[in-house]
Parts: sequence; C-alpha cells; structure tokens
Amino acid sequence: MMHINLFLFGCGHHNAAWRHPNSPVERLGDIRYYEEMAQLAERGKLDAVFFADGHATNNITDGPRWFLEPVTMLTAISRATQHIGLVSTISSTFFTPFHAARLMASLDHISGGRAGWNVVTSMFDVEARNHGYEAMPGHAERYARADEFIQAVLQLWDSWDDGALLNDRAGDYVDENRVRQINHHGEHFLVDGPLTVPRPPQGNPVLFQAGASGHGRALAARYAEAIYAVAWDLPSAQAYYRDVKDRIRAAGRTVDVPILPGLVTFIGSTEAEARAKQRMLDELLPAETSLRQLQLFIDQDCMDWELDAPVPPLPPLEAFKGPKGRYATVLRIIETEQPTVRELLGRLAAGGGHCTMVGTPEQVADQMEHWYRNGGADGFNLMPPMQPESVQDFVDYVIPILQQRGLFRQDYEHTTLRGHLGLERPGRK
Repeated sequence: MMHINLFLFGCGHHNAAWRHPNSPVERLGDIRYYEEMAQLAERGKLDAVFFADGHATNNITDGPRWFLEPVTMLTAISRATQHIGLVSTISSTFFTPFHAARLMASLDHISGGRAGWNVVTSMFDVEARNHGYEAMPGHAERYARADEFIQAVLQLWDSWDDGALLNDRAGDYVDENRVRQINHHGEHFLVDGPLTVPRPPQGNPVLFQAGASGHGRALAARYAEAIYAVAWDLPSAQAYYRDVKDRIRAAGRTVDVPILPGLVTFIGSTEAEARAKQRMLDELLPAETSLRQLQLFIDQDCMDWELDAPVPPLPPLEAFKGPKGRYATVLRIIETEQPTVRELLGRLAAGGGHCTMVGTPEQVADQMEHWYRNGGADGFNLMPPMQPESVQDFVDYVIPILQQRGLFRQDYEHTTLRGHLGLERPGRK
C-alpha cells in the first residue's frame, strides 16, 4: 500500500499561508498546535509526521520559517500520540555523530520505536556562519562528511547489544561484554563511544534521505531506508524513481526503500472550489516575497525581472553550485511550460515546485493512484499549503477514497515506524 507522511511546516507550505485570516500564526510557539496536527495525521492513519530544519532566518519579514526546534517538538508530540512515526531533520554538517545518535536514540526510547532521522548536509552560507564556518564546505566534501557521519551514528547505535541491561540489584547493572567502544577515527570525526543510551527499540531509527544530486543519490543508495523526493510531474518522478531503485540494487541491498515525492494538494467539493482556494492564497502573496524565494532557489539576483516576460535563460544543472534538487525542478517547470516570471512564481508559491494536485477528493486520489501504479512513487510526503485546513481536507476526504480502493491502511497494524514502512528491524552489525 501507499506510504503517506505529513510534512508539517509553520502555517503551511504556501508562502502566504500565514497571511490568511484563518491561519494559526499566533500559535507557532504553542506545542499544543503541533500536537493537534500530529493527532489529526494519526486519525488519518498516516505513517509519520516530519519536520525539516534550518539554521538561519532568511528574509524574516516575509513570514515564518523556523520557530521551535524539531526534535524537542517531536519529543512532546510522542507523548500526545500513540502510533504515528516521528521524523526530524538533523544536519550532518553542523552536528556531531554522537549528538545526533543520542538525540535519535532518546526519541526512539521515549516514543516506543517511532523515530526517524532525515539526513541532510545543509546548504546555505548564512547557515554556515551560525556554526563557525565562513561559507559552506564544497558539495563533495559535505557528502563525504555525511557518509562518515552516518557510519559513526550506526556504529554508536550498535555499541549496545539488545539485552545488555541486566538491572541486577544484587549484581551488575550492565553486561560489560555487551557494550563496547566503537573507536571510530576517521577523516572528519573521532568518536570512541559507546553511546550513553542503550540500543534503540527499533535497533536503528529509520534513516530518511532527500538528496537529488549525484552525491545525494549515491548516499541514498548506500544507507536510506526511505527517501523524500522532489518531482514536478510524473515523467521526472519516474526518472528519479528508476535511477535510485537501480542504484540501491547495484549497492547490493535487497531492502524495498519507499520513495515519497512531496505532494501539495488543494481540495474542494468541485474543481472550481479547489482552484479558488489556490487562487486566494496566491493573491495574498506579494510579488517581492516570491522573487526573494526564487532568488534563493536559483542563486542569482532576479528582483528586477519583468513579471510578465519569459523567464531569462538560466545556467544548466551541471553548472549550478547550489542545491540541485530544487534547481532541477525550476528548470523542469521552465522546460515543460515556458512560463512567464509571474507564472513561475505561482508554481513555486506552495511547496517550491513539488507536485501539486488541485481538484475534488476523487481527482486527487486518481492522480495519486496514477503516480503509484506507474513507477512514480511508493507514496507521498504530504505538504499542506495551509494548516490545518489542507490536512483536514486530505484526511477527511482523500484518505477514505484511498482506503476504499485498497491503497491505504484502514488502521495501524504495527507500533513502530519500521513496521509502518514495512522495514525489518536490523540486527547489530
């Protein structure tokens, strides 16, 4: 069946969501808001909720991006939910393996085996300058560090055997033969271990990965147990899907790694109503805000571009030095639609170029099924343009259709995120 995660982000993924009169912008520091969102997703039997993370406040007047720290939020959410998985981004560029391993192992224990780690390398110089770097390290260096980072984290999670805790009040607390140092002395990290947290309930929290570059796909092929993808249309989704699945097989792995493209949905009782919802949010967004977002995606000044003229020529993907996944999507939209600058800004306003489906619940379910049955996706990472309304529409109207078609679970059958995703619990290596 499909796997569906909910990507929670501020007031929603549309850049104007916070401007809507019904937005929860005043509640972004209230943990009860996020607990309610997770409970709504759990009512829909979704696999997991997911938080991205950022380490800088770009263009802060344009609207909210980051507020509460995500692992802290997920720890609280774990106490307000019972089944749903809890996935957080942790940067391999700015954290250390010991810190990341301890955070994720702790969340896995607290939640009873529902933790997932989205491995990212971070991207922007403004983030780097909050962590002691003048600028971000080069692309290849970041991914080399990420590879070693993951190796060290996996070793730390394995530094305790299952059953190492004895809790023998008349004897030993731990069987010392079942806890060991890892003595990882690599190019980027020195980590002796063992971890201060016993082995997590899932063995390893689930490893998610979202890189679209060659380095990112290679890292996913070696380690990822689920993958977040960016695809504007089905052909680009199919190309990514085939490439990454082939890379996983070539790496000698037999695990069926689910690939989950981002999905933005506008849902109405009629297609006209759904498009009216989309149009209302688009009209709340100042053009200047949209141009600043585009500038971030393409890494060049576009503030004086003529809105109703064609998009000026952009460098090819191989010449681009920034985050390649989002840039590739921008190029794909331009290639397939030849939009004006204003039209391109509209395409990017909600979710930044992820697949967008607009229509009735049946139309959205039809399109999701088409992607799922035609090698484009194993499920989706739902990116609601407006919270909570867009999530409520999806849970109340789309999920029942998918359930009726046998494409999504009627109820949870497992208690761990690994169970939801059909992944085995790994043994200690």
